[in-house]
Amino acid sequence: MNKIINLRLKALRVGKELTQEKIAELLGIHEATYNRKEQGVSEFTLSEAKKISDIFDTSIDKLFFINEVPYSGIN
Repeated sequence: MNKIINLRLKALRVGKELTQEKIAELLGIHEATYNRKEQGVSEFTLSEAKKISDIFDTSIDKLFFINEVPYSGIN
């Protein structure tokens, strides 16, 4: 994944006041696995992408394919 997607996922997660642990629980994966995915080390499966798009109430396209930089105040 590219850096924009990583920032977008983190901004959405923090904006909803969710921890990586909670997102991992909702996805049915380990926290360390989610961390690697949010950092771009590993890729989301299609099933995980669908679940995470539902969690953030957005489309898979907007999460993973639109290359706009989100403003989050997070470095």
